[in-house]
Amino acid sequence: MNDADIKRISRLTAIITQLQSKRLLTAGELADRFDVSVRTIYRDIKALGQADIPIIKEEGKGYSLMEGYRVPPIMFTENEANALITAEHMLLKGTDTSLSREYEAAISKIKAVLQHLTKEKVDLLSNRIAISPAILHSYQSSSLTLIQNALTSFSLLEITYRSNHKGELTQREIEPFALYYSLKESWLLIAFCRLRKDFRMFSLEGIVKINKLNSSFQPHKLTLAEYLDEKKKKFDTPDTLLS
Repeated sequence: MNDADIKRISRLTAIITQLQSKRLLTAGELADRFDVSVRTIYRDIKALGQADIPIIKEEGKGYSLMEGYRVPPIMFTENEANALITAEHMLLKGTDTSLSREYEAAISKIKAVLQHLTKEKVDLLSNRIAISPAILHSYQSSSLTLIQNALTSFSLLEITYRSNHKGELTQREIEPFALYYSLKESWLLIAFCRLRKDFRMFSLEGIVKINKLNSSFQPHKLTLAEYLDEKKKKFDTPDTLLS
């Protein structure tokens, strides 16, 4: 087997992984991802089909894997595993306990499929990384996972919020839109506030109480990039809170 064959097998495996991680991908997107021609992607998709991988083509939309089809766990390279371990240390020292707990569980599953030698190197690296206490925030939240779920399911949230400016408490019904990480404020939730009838940024530190309601809302057409650009026009930094 020559280098070209090895490279193609690696690409075919990566294409399956990409299709498993996203609902739809076009040939152009796959070509850009792997730095090959669209014609090459067509040949790869045909080869995968001949290998009984159930790839579905939706005319004018792209490719997807048949619903319910899953490939066996993918082996991580040493560099990929190292990147995940480094991110683990940053998250475990972060300000949200729910995110740290879920990431720690995911890392445990990843470690379980690592080859023995890679696992030894990953454990060594894990013991040689430390996060300076000087950059840690003085508070912790536990609502980030709940917010993520509400954001992706378009579920309404009810919060009790303490404003940074006046310190007063207000009850809000909000439509979660996006998450933004700021070195000054840590995690911020961008949401449409029904009280203010506009988009606002909420510091997770200021959220005293939060509940996910059984009501949903229509997704907003505004993109995150458009929102941040608009904020930059009004303030020196998009991190500026206005709640």
